[in-house]
Formats: sequence, structure tokens, C-alpha cells
Amino acid sequence: MSANHNSNLNLSLNKTKTLYGDISQGILHSAKKIKLLVCDVDGVFSDGRIYLGNNEEELKAFHTKDGFGIKALGSSGVAVAIITGRRSTIVANRMSALNVKHIIQGQEDKLPALIDLTKQLELTSDEIAYIGDDIPDLACILHVGLGIAVQDAHPAVAKKADYTTFIRGGFGAVREVCDLIMQAQGTLENASGASV
Repeated sequence: MSANHNSNLNLSLNKTKTLYGDISQGILHSAKKIKLLVCDVDGVFSDGRIYLGNNEEELKAFHTKDGFGIKALGSSGVAVAIITGRRSTIVANRMSALNVKHIIQGQEDKLPALIDLTKQLELTSDEIAYIGDDIPDLACILHVGLGIAVQDAHPAVAKKADYTTFIRGGFGAVREVCDLIMQAQGTLENASGASV
């Protein structure tokens, strides 16, 4: 084993306390580099259920904790984007209210959209975190520096992710990731925003 491999192994074994539970130093080390958080929507910002009315109206529930987390992360200097396979005015309105600048909808194959965004923002994959919940997110989770699955993600996704949240999608998992990144970057104590 090389000296570098040994140091990475030590980072993985050492644990650090977060507001949500103990995590490896390796995760915090990766989170410290993040300049962009990319999120799926259904199953991540929402609990994955889609409510359809008799007149074809669609409803989704979003958690205010996630809203505060996104606003606080943005004010700390980390950009936020969403890439989702569905198209929804509700999502566009919600993300605009949270000051999310990069809203990519209708992308069933999400990796090309992620690669384009990476080039546009002149970032490396190590500077990106991606949070998802299901098979369409897997390629993105494997492509970035910090691949994250929500607690109730599909088992194949959770198995490959670098980090699995302590909280389920739609119930504050995004806030947990925002807090994790801010803790790693030393900005958590100055978090500011509004629960929207």
C-alpha cells in the first residue's frame, strides 16, 4: 500500500460528529472541496410521491428545513443546481424562490446535463456533490467528488454512494447535506437565510 492510500484509509476510519451523527473524516474532507451541490427533486426535495388531481393538477410537498438549508448554503458561497427527469412549474417556482440559479428539468439522462453544467461553471468533478435517490441518479453520484444517497434511496444507489443521509428524502435530507458541507467548510455557525 502506498503512503497516500494509507492516509485515505485513516481518513475513512476516523469519525467526526455532526448534528446528525458520526461520519468519516473522508466525507468531511470531500465536503470541504464542494463548490456546487446538485440535487435531484422527486425523492430528494420531496418524499417521492406525486399528487395528481382530477383536473390533471400536480402537487408536491417541500420541506421548509430544506429551503433554509439551500438558502444558507448559497449565502455561504456554494452554488446549487437541480437536475430532474420531470418538468414542473411547481419545481421551477420553488427553486426560483430558493435562489437556485441552475434549474435543469426534463433530463431523463442526467449525466450529460451534469457534465455540461460542470464545464459551464468551470469546475472539476471533485468540487461537486450530487444527491439522489434512484437509478437515474446513479451515474451522477458516481461521477462527482461526493456522491450522496438519501436514507430511503434505492438499495443499488445507497450501496454505491459515498454518503447516505440519516434523514429520508423530503423530510430534511437536503438540509442535512447543506449542513454537512457548511460544517466541513467552517461556515455552519454563520448560516443565514429564511425558512421558505
